[in-house]
Amino acid sequence: MKREQIARKNLLRRSADVGGTPVKGYEFNEGVHYEKLLASFASTGFQASAFADAVGVVQTMRSEQASIFIGFTSNMVSSGVRESIRYLFEHQHITLGVCTAGAIEEDIIKCLGDFYIGDFHASGKELRAKGINRIGNVFAPNNRYVAFEKWFQPLLDELYAESVKTGVPLSPSDIVWAMGKKINDTRSICYWAWKQGIRLFCPALTDGALGDNVYFSMFKHPKLVIDIAKDTQRLNDATIGLQNLGLVILGAGVIKHALLNAAMLRNGAEYAVYINTAQEFDGSDAGALPEEAISWGKLKPGKHVKVFGDATLLFPLLMAQTFASKAFK
Repeated sequence: MKREQIARKNLLRRSADVGGTPVKGYEFNEGVHYEKLLASFASTGFQASAFADAVGVVQTMRSEQASIFIGFTSNMVSSGVRESIRYLFEHQHITLGVCTAGAIEEDIIKCLGDFYIGDFHASGKELRAKGINRIGNVFAPNNRYVAFEKWFQPLLDELYAESVKTGVPLSPSDIVWAMGKKINDTRSICYWAWKQGIRLFCPALTDGALGDNVYFSMFKHPKLVIDIAKDTQRLNDATIGLQNLGLVILGAGVIKHALLNAAMLRNGAEYAVYINTAQEFDGSDAGALPEEAISWGKLKPGKHVKVFGDATLLFPLLMAQTFASKAFK
């Protein structure tokens, strides 16, 4: 066989028919229509199509009247995603939340004073000299944490006194509940969690400024006890007996595993949407894909998707296509 024939045979191999959705992006000649633009992601490919799958999963959760649990890391609240999450609690679109300590403290801190857009490349040395903490490209003045301590310490005193009186230790979600009640600010996630009776769990409550405040409180109250076992029971019990369970998880780490582990006790959640940038090559649960969760019984086979990307971009868009899509119609 001649070289040309060999090359043609290998290069111009005939293919089987594929079928399905043709790849096609948004047609801007038709003008800018944001709902149609987002809908076009389904045929765009790559993570745009994964985003469209996430929209479909959330829409199914809602149409099937699933109980929806949300998990979110502290950076979601450091950023403007806080307002999207607050909306979900305010309008009772979710039934339970799990977050990290930074999410709780920064939700309250933002009621006491603003954070500001800064620079990823700002000098750490200069910022430290000025008392400005950097969270990515968000600047959080340290005075905010001073104000938080002044606000939170009297509440801890009250909660400790009540715990001594009743003989019942506080749980992390009890503390969060009391914080939401005290802040009495409609900008707050914690406020709406308390107002709407939605339990907000924080498995790692002593991390960050909350932990610092617990540390300082123990100089006054050395017998202060925070009962994490009570919340473990509450979170796990919350999954038992649900007809359908959907999970929306922004970020990874402890919040992701806490929700998935609780779902495992009912043999898995029916629906799940992950939005994070973690990879699975190191074997961490943070980067684990839904298929791995199925192997543990944390998810049931079915409707689940991971979207690789920054939730500050993706989650507001997901909100626009799902939870908030009919709010003003």
